[in-house]
Amino acid sequence: MTKPYSEDLRIRAVEAVANGMSRRQAAKVFKVGASSVIRWTELHDQTGSVAAKPMGGSRGTSIEGSDRQWLLRLIASQPDLTLEEMRRELAEQRSLAVGHGSVWRFCEREQLSLKKKSTRHAARQARRR
Repeated sequence: MTKPYSEDLRIRAVEAVANGMSRRQAAKVFKVGASSVIRWTELHDQTGSVAAKPMGGSRGTSIEGSDRQWLLRLIASQPDLTLEEMRRELAEQRSLAVGHGSVWRFCEREQLSLKKKSTRHAARQARRR
């Protein structure tokens, strides 16, 4: 992932616009995209700052609270559920649409094993064929 433009560059571009230069001209002078200068000037007008927003980090999970407890009980009652089956159950039973990665991270955070018992898993695979 790339780094944000320096705050010094942002300030100089915003000051150039404040001193009468158009946003597109400032973008050319500072060799950045016009949309960047437009965003920076709007941000400065709204907040008085041109600081970049934090990058990276965890977004958390949408499987929390009562949904978390419900899913843990479901997994305890049906330990051979696949991630995709967990997703489907959350969508159908709890009206909670989550991605594959969210369920994976939930299981990892809860230290749940994703290994399946071979007989039940094999029977399920046979039914699908």
